[in-house]
Amino acid sequence: MNIAAFIQGLATLSWVVAIGAIAYGVYRAARGGGFRGGLTIIIVAVVFAVVLTSISAGLYFIQPEERGVVISAVPGRQGIRPEPLQPGLNWVIPFAENVIQYPISRQTYTMSGTPAEGSVAGDDSVSVRTADGQQVQVDASVIFSIDPNQVVDVHITWQSRFIDELVRPQSRGIIRAEASRYGVEEIVTTKRVEMAEGIRSTLAAKLDENGLILTDFILRDITFSPEYAASVEQKQIAEQLAQQAVFVVEQRRQEANQAREQAQGLADAVVIRARGAAEAKVIEAEAEAQALELIAAQLRDNPQLVTFRYVEKLAPGIQVMLVPSDNPFLLPLPGLTSTTEVVPTPAPTPD
Repeated sequence: MNIAAFIQGLATLSWVVAIGAIAYGVYRAARGGGFRGGLTIIIVAVVFAVVLTSISAGLYFIQPEERGVVISAVPGRQGIRPEPLQPGLNWVIPFAENVIQYPISRQTYTMSGTPAEGSVAGDDSVSVRTADGQQVQVDASVIFSIDPNQVVDVHITWQSRFIDELVRPQSRGIIRAEASRYGVEEIVTTKRVEMAEGIRSTLAAKLDENGLILTDFILRDITFSPEYAASVEQKQIAEQLAQQAVFVVEQRRQEANQAREQAQGLADAVVIRARGAAEAKVIEAEAEAQALELIAAQLRDNPQLVTFRYVEKLAPGIQVMLVPSDNPFLLPLPGLTSTTEVVPTPAPTPD
């Protein structure tokens, strides 16, 4: 509860009571009636109201987010106390000293091209000329606070004008000076962060010299002139078309490489199959040659082997075998029984 406000309310009520008592006394006197003890009541009410008014004039309650600057009429204080009032209940000399309260919490000043966003109605964006002569509009916000230890200096130097006469002009001037060091494409791409940091450091130093603390600088938006925006859009379209063309060429190249590799793979497969077939035939021929060499070697050592193999292949129940009449027997048939009859076939007559 604010005790100073409560006492001030009591003082106001006391003055109302005192004035009411005086009015009632005048009314009674005008009607010729007596007002016993009325003078005493009036004096007590007036004295009580004066005392409460004096006390309320000397009490100031400072909120935690505030500091108080004491303007003094007391000789020897040079019109102002050197130290600000701290949070809590404070006492000053009634009617000889006055307190001006300053907020030390963070404040935000926004400069924007959108009327509803800026601290000033209408288009309050910062018009900037870049190093390459292009005109751009910068939207920004400055978050700052009054240094609690320099509240008295801020009051002496700026009073309540520090936003309009310090924060605003310094911010706009530093933004213009810093942005003029970069080209238009740099401040929206590679150099945007660097430019914002340069503005922040320069502005922080300027505000610190005047008793303010810069908490943050926010580069909200950068917009181009309609002509430059149209040229940027055309450039982007051209770059996109060029990138698309490069993509199509690369796609065609990859397709050609893929077809070439596929054809090469087919050719390699044919070669491998042909090589495999040739190697198989070589292996088969070598195997047949080795088999024939083995057979020849066996025939040299066992001449009757052919006869044995021949007889072995004959069906066991054969009774008659026809052979040409002009061909000799390949071999005797010792295994045939007496009932076996060999009938030679007549030789074919020439036409």
